Amino acid sequence: MNNKQQNDEIQQNQHQSSDGTAIEPRDNPDRPGRQFYIPSQIVSEFAHKGRDHLKKPFPGQLVLALTAGAFMTFGAAFSILLAIGIEAKGLYYLLSGFGFAAGYAMVFISGSVLFTEVNVLLPTYLFHSTGFMQRNILKFWGSAYIGNILGALFVAIIIKLSGSLSTSFYTELSTYIDHKMKFLDNGFTGWIQIVLSGILANWLIGMAAFLTTAARDITGKILGTLLPVVLFVAGNFQHSAANMGYFSMGILSNSEYHWYEFLFLNLLPASIGNIIGGGILVSLLFSYAYKDDIQSAVDNN
Repeated sequence: MNNKQQNDEIQQNQHQSSDGTAIEPRDNPDRPGRQFYIPSQIVSEFAHKGRDHLKKPFPGQLVLALTAGAFMTFGAAFSILLAIGIEAKGLYYLLSGFGFAAGYAMVFISGSVLFTEVNVLLPTYLFHSTGFMQRNILKFWGSAYIGNILGALFVAIIIKLSGSLSTSFYTELSTYIDHKMKFLDNGFTGWIQIVLSGILANWLIGMAAFLTTAARDITGKILGTLLPVVLFVAGNFQHSAANMGYFSMGILSNSEYHWYEFLFLNLLPASIGNIIGGGILVSLLFSYAYKDDIQSAVDNN
């Protein structure tokens, strides 16, 4: 058999993934083609998403940040609704995490701009690009954060004015908020604990983004979102975007805490931890590990 015939046979027995990579032969039932992106492709997608977010006009960035914050409040509300009256702790955490995963799924699939996801996407893009100190980066980061807060508060106001939720919902909400604000009893040590808890939280949410990006269908994306979210909810790890959803409803429900306590004694240290968890432990570590595979793809686009 000559070289041309061999090449023709190889092409007949192989098919390509959506990115043009040859994968397993069609006629081998024991080795089907993979239905997910490999890690280097996932990190490359992060870099492209980070670049694309930066290129969006500011009004578009802000609108997507508002929608992401809105989805956080929807997720927070759903997590409480599913867990009301559940006594078994394992089932309670499972249902609560399942409820909040709905908010994250809406964010990831819609392309909305969530501050904690930005902590993964932007460092990945910056790691593989020149001109690290671009002028619009801080503006984008700030707009994502402020937009998330405003979006979360907007939905909380509508929920409150609608009168849709029962008294038992707000009782359960108070329990959730007390659980998140328990660190205040430890003074400065508690502030540091929130930073560390925030690292864990966005390490997990960064991996949720990782798994979601790996999946090629909606079912896979939802499952990829679900598993890390259930874990961070069960662990009470402090995720600033998630807490925005809970706190926005807490401010409007006669909570014992003031807005500045939510902002400076929880969201601020949680956000610092989230930047470290997402930016370093997910984005930069994987970017460094796969930098040789990614660099050419980023440069050519």
